[in-house]
Amino acid sequence: MRVGLIAGDADNVVRDARSAERYGFDYLGCGEHLFFHGPTPNAFVQLAAAAGATSRIRLVSSITLLPLYPAALAAKLAATLDRVSGGRFELGVGAGGEYPAEFAAVGVDPASRFRRLDEGLRVIRALFSGERVSIEGESFALRDVALRPPPVQPGGPPIWLGGRKDGAIRRAGRYADVWMPYMVDPRMLRESLARVRDAADAAGRPRDAVSGAVFAWTCVDPDGEWARETGIAAVSATYAQDFSPLADRYLVLGTPDDVVRRLREFADAGAERVLVQIAAPVAERERVIASLARDVLPRLRSGSPV
Repeated sequence: MRVGLIAGDADNVVRDARSAERYGFDYLGCGEHLFFHGPTPNAFVQLAAAAGATSRIRLVSSITLLPLYPAALAAKLAATLDRVSGGRFELGVGAGGEYPAEFAAVGVDPASRFRRLDEGLRVIRALFSGERVSIEGESFALRDVALRPPPVQPGGPPIWLGGRKDGAIRRAGRYADVWMPYMVDPRMLRESLARVRDAADAAGRPRDAVSGAVFAWTCVDPDGEWARETGIAAVSATYAQDFSPLADRYLVLGTPDDVVRRLREFADAGAERVLVQIAAPVAERERVIASLARDVLPRLRSGSPV
């Protein structure tokens, strides 16, 4: 299982990126919203800063809300970020919709977000080829244009897709290299990943064209009770609801033994990657990251017993 760390705020992204690379994480991720309940970054800008501060770690937007962008602009930003990072960028996208104010701010009807996501993926895949493209859709017209310069990676950065409902599963089978749901348990991941691969087969792609991942809110510490209480409080504050009843099912909390055990359950269910969102206040963030790097990563890679 390859493990990524979600970056913190924009003020600390360079520090987070260097720390993640030094600790041996495989990915640095960055989510985004235009507006949300609290402060949020822009993934393209934040990961560009991370690219300049690192040399090895891969970078993934987790996730970019594609319906908020003109698709050709998103493709241009992704291709440019792939070049400035030396081919280390992976583009994670999703529909969003849980915060309607950010859609209103850019003049996009939230009800159109799935159509815009599908059209956007068509445009991005076509432009990532580097060839000249002519496509017209509901909200765009590309007439004999090509991305110059193209992405470094042949065919463009790998595409990750979020979401866990029926439409997201069909979309992942058609377009994704990596499918990454969140707020799922291992059983849900296993069953839904099989459906994603059925959708890939129906779209004429190899079943193994799509690999599994999971986004996990995590708090780990030798003091397992502290980790559990801290993690639940952090996620509850983020989503403005009490996560206590959902913690055991959807969050990854507790001692290193607890966290290794749970992540192995996800690996057994088909997750080849996990992106870890630290569920702790900023003042405790480094404590949790250090425990992950020291007590969890080596055991996930070696297969040592819990």
